[in-house]
Amino acid sequence: MMEPSRQLMTVGNTTSFRDTLQQLSSYGWSIHHADNAQEAMELLNSQACSVGLIAMAPSASSLPLEVNTRYGLSQIQWVAIIERDALQHDKIRDLIYNACYAYQDYPPDARRLDILLESALGMASLHEAHPIPTLSCPDDNHHMIGESSVMRELYRTIHKVAGADAPVLITGESGTGKELTARAIHAHSSRGHGPFNVVNCGALPSGLIQSELFGHEKGAFTGANQRKIGIIENSQGGTLFLDEIGDLPLDMQVNLLRFLENLKVFRVGGLKEIPVDVRVLAATHVDLEKAVEMGEFREDLYHRLNVLQVRTPALREHPEDIEPLARFFFQKFSAEKPSRVRGFSHDCTVVMRQHPWPGNIRELVNRVRRSMVMCEQRLIRPTDMGLERRQSLSRDTDTLQQVRDMAESEAIRAALARNKHKVLHAARELGVSRVTLYRLLEKHCIDKNGGSVDGKTVDPSTFRLVQLTST
Repeated sequence: MMEPSRQLMTVGNTTSFRDTLQQLSSYGWSIHHADNAQEAMELLNSQACSVGLIAMAPSASSLPLEVNTRYGLSQIQWVAIIERDALQHDKIRDLIYNACYAYQDYPPDARRLDILLESALGMASLHEAHPIPTLSCPDDNHHMIGESSVMRELYRTIHKVAGADAPVLITGESGTGKELTARAIHAHSSRGHGPFNVVNCGALPSGLIQSELFGHEKGAFTGANQRKIGIIENSQGGTLFLDEIGDLPLDMQVNLLRFLENLKVFRVGGLKEIPVDVRVLAATHVDLEKAVEMGEFREDLYHRLNVLQVRTPALREHPEDIEPLARFFFQKFSAEKPSRVRGFSHDCTVVMRQHPWPGNIRELVNRVRRSMVMCEQRLIRPTDMGLERRQSLSRDTDTLQQVRDMAESEAIRAALARNKHKVLHAARELGVSRVTLYRLLEKHCIDKNGGSVDGKTVDPSTFRLVQLTST
């Protein structure tokens, strides 16, 4: 049976090398032809083609179809078949360089072409073998990216708090994805089918906060020509996300506290309270505990909101996720607007991991988008992202082994001190045998009384530390 992965898409006029295609079929390739972009996209929906052949006419000034115009086509590893003379034109060379994995001259040699396509298939499989890890929201296009231990812990926390129906306070620096976290909690909760409404507490006009949150009745004030349902009431059966809750004025904090206590809203100009079934999530980048101490935030409201807490980590805390995040946004922007750029250079990925990212993921998004506009090559360089390589570490920087040895030495000294320098008891506390501890004492030049000595060794028969005669 033919391997499903050896699916080959061809575009353009292939009649001049029909025999070559027949030979490729005998080598195990399943060949599908498309005359235009629409046919190519329909073909991709039914056949997972990872490689393709583009047959270019001798006088062509463009590709048979613009493979960069749609995201699915741009992910195929294309091989061009072209007349040697056509490569004298700058435009043709640029087209092939930017859109194709490789090219071969007319007339194509079937054996060489098979090897070239096999290589292209291998390159395509490298991309497919490393899917971007995500936590998806089933009802929208939002994703959380990352496979590090820090992000896995965040996923676990999200799933835990999503199963409850209590208020959640989401903390973290600006740009770390607090709203995305709130959306994930909502999507994975029992309220996922209901509305998810967002209120930026710092952006609401002070004179309209009451009306925006709680609504008003017709004639409640000048200009109130009709009844208005507030955002809280409009979140019935779903989730209300209060972003930047620390910026909410003190007088409005009282009203919000009352709502959280009885889950009823009182419209401006209304005569009765209206019960609302809604879950409240709040987020802030400021330290609310300090705000409480300074009298800028109500302590009772803080405790009412902080029933469950989720902290979104800063990007510098999980640098291993920087490249998957960058690739995700690169693919997203490529789908929105075609680009000849194919990815990030190795040097760029190294520099991205070195950058401190004070703006966190928001900064990464902006730099990726900028680089896709500024890049003039196939791979994005650090300069395209506006990043600079850090200076090399100084020669006297501790190595990882030196740091480990230092920690091991300190742990041994502390265990000896706690156990009154009794080696057997210290060994039990450290979870090693007495023989192993004696060897570690020798390794780190520590006597069993916790001090340091120079030039000590272990007598194999007695495992006692003895002083060597100095010369």
